[in-house]
Amino acid sequence: MTADFILDPGQIESESMKIIRAGLTRPWLDTDLPVVERIIHTTGDPSLESAIAIHPEAIACGLQALKQGATVITDVEMVRAGISKEKLKSLGGTVECFLNTPGVPEQAKAWGITRSMTAFRMNAEGLKGSIVAIGNAPTALLEVLRLAENPETRPALIVGIPVGFIGAKESKDLLWEHQEFPSITVLGTRGGSPIAATVVNALIYTVLKQK
Repeated sequence: MTADFILDPGQIESESMKIIRAGLTRPWLDTDLPVVERIIHTTGDPSLESAIAIHPEAIACGLQALKQGATVITDVEMVRAGISKEKLKSLGGTVECFLNTPGVPEQAKAWGITRSMTAFRMNAEGLKGSIVAIGNAPTALLEVLRLAENPETRPALIVGIPVGFIGAKESKDLLWEHQEFPSITVLGTRGGSPIAATVVNALIYTVLKQK
């Protein structure tokens, strides 16, 4: 039965990427392709291509940040779990998620905002020069955009891909309106933690290939 299936992991990935690239309909820059291909590969959804939005400076800023050992900060543990930590560590970087930091629930209640917003606000000083990866919480993306207004708390790159029907589309639209901030997103309601993580991984793999 298995004779009809490709079983080698490397060949499976290679053949998958060939199929994805052959089906692309937009004139992507070569530098954007690793991110576009990984998003489609992770979701198995070629139609997602039309919703992918990559700021003209996003890839260069993300790669430069990783080369300088940037911290990746995520909104939820699921995004953090999906990032290649050992490969990131080899570049001098780490990945952090502050959502479950002691004191966050109490402070969120005191401020009257979500825990995901609170986690970023309480750790704002760590955002400067980082890569922020948001795959779940639209409110976290709104808070990051607010903090990014200050050069002292501005990330090098915002990967903003929250999913859902309440605030997700609107928060990503707002992100894309702020063209002063390099960003990568998937417009509309689609998104999620696996996509946010795979974008970061695509950037990590690109840096490692350039070494």
